[in-house]
Amino acid sequence: MTKTEQKVTREAEAKTLVQQAQGGDQAAFAELVKRYEGQIAATVIGMLGHTPEADDIGQETFIRFYKALRNFRGDAEVGTYLTRIAINLSLNELKKRKRKHIFSLFSGNDQQEDRIKSIADEDKEGHRDTKEQVQQAIQMLEPNFRSVVVLRMIDGYSTKETAEILNVPLGTVLSRLKRAQQKLQKILKELN
Repeated sequence: MTKTEQKVTREAEAKTLVQQAQGGDQAAFAELVKRYEGQIAATVIGMLGHTPEADDIGQETFIRFYKALRNFRGDAEVGTYLTRIAINLSLNELKKRKRKHIFSLFSGNDQQEDRIKSIADEDKEGHRDTKEQVQQAIQMLEPNFRSVVVLRMIDGYSTKETAEILNVPLGTVLSRLKRAQQKLQKILKELN
């Protein structure tokens, strides 16, 4: 069976599980969670890092899906639909963080600058491997750039799928990805 055939089969199975869950079958919904929790965790961690908020957002993604289950028509693939929820919730969390950060700037506590210095110090001491450096660099990107990097480069969505998930034009995805890669290179140089 080719990859395309496997994907079609997985999606057909997922849609069957959705229909069963819409009919009240809790085991079917539990199976959906089991199938997609790794994908959603990777997306949320890519957006927020390994934080308690990432766990909360992962759970909230499935809660929102459960609440919207009766209205799910299957226009999008289940994984794409869940990823869109996860990205939107992650972006909301990043906005909250930004508001907290702005508040801390007015109180004279620049946590972001301290965090960047701390990362640089750890790197100089050789305590961080490349994967951790890249993850930290991604976390320093603006949310619009971060979401494109996570979806395209970490989750493996196509440019078209990324545009659909983020509800932006294809050209916007391409330009954000290019600019994000340039910013990542600059951040990684500064960390080394």
